[in-house]
Amino acid sequence: MTTPPRLVPLLEQFDFAYERLLGRMAGPVVDSGNGTDVAVTPLTDEEYFWEPVPGCWSVRRRSDGPGARATHLTGAGDWGRDAAPAPHPEPPPFTTIAWRLTHLSEMLTLRADHTVGSHTLTRDDYSVSGDAAGAIAAFDAGAKAWREALLGADDTALDTVGHSTYPHGSDPEDPFIDTVWWVNQELLHHGAEIALLRDLFRARRG
Repeated sequence: MTTPPRLVPLLEQFDFAYERLLGRMAGPVVDSGNGTDVAVTPLTDEEYFWEPVPGCWSVRRRSDGPGARATHLTGAGDWGRDAAPAPHPEPPPFTTIAWRLTHLSEMLTLRADHTVGSHTLTRDDYSVSGDAAGAIAAFDAGAKAWREALLGADDTALDTVGHSTYPHGSDPEDPFIDTVWWVNQELLHHGAEIALLRDLFRARRG
C-alpha cells in the first residue's frame, strides 16, 4: 500500500526519534542530530531506577507497594509502575527513567493493539520491565508494532475518528492523524527527558 503523502513526514519524524532514543539507551553510538555518531554505553539498572530527587515515581516490585503519593502499581507481573487516578497529584511527581520508558513502551504497544490488533489490551495487561535491558527490548518491540500499524493506514483511516480505540487517551474521539501526531510528541519529549537524565547521572559521577 502506498503511504499517504501527509503521513510520510510523521513517519520520518517517528523513525528518527525512535532510532535516536534507542541508540541513546542501548549504544554503542547515538546520532548527535547532525549525522555524527557519539559513543554511548548501555543503560544500566542503576540508571534505570535512579531517583534524582525525593519522592520520585518509578517502577517497583509489586511486593514493595507504590511509592510516595501513588495509590497503586499499574501493569501485570512482579513489577508495576507508580500511578494514581485522576486528578493526579500536584505538583506532578518527578519520574525516573524506568517510569518514563515503561510509559512510552506501554503506550506504543497498547495503541498498536487498539489500531490493528485485538482492541482489548489495557494497562493491567501490560508487563512492566524490572530491568534496563528488558525495558529497552520492550520499547523496541512497542515502537515496531506501532510503526506497522501506521503502515497499514490509508487516507480514509487517517481521517477516521476512533480508528484507534486506545482507552487511556482521547483516541476514540480523535481523527487518527491527530493520534499519530500525539504519539510522535510523546516520543520526542519523553525521549529528550530520558537523554537528559542519562546526562545528569553521568555528570554526578564526574
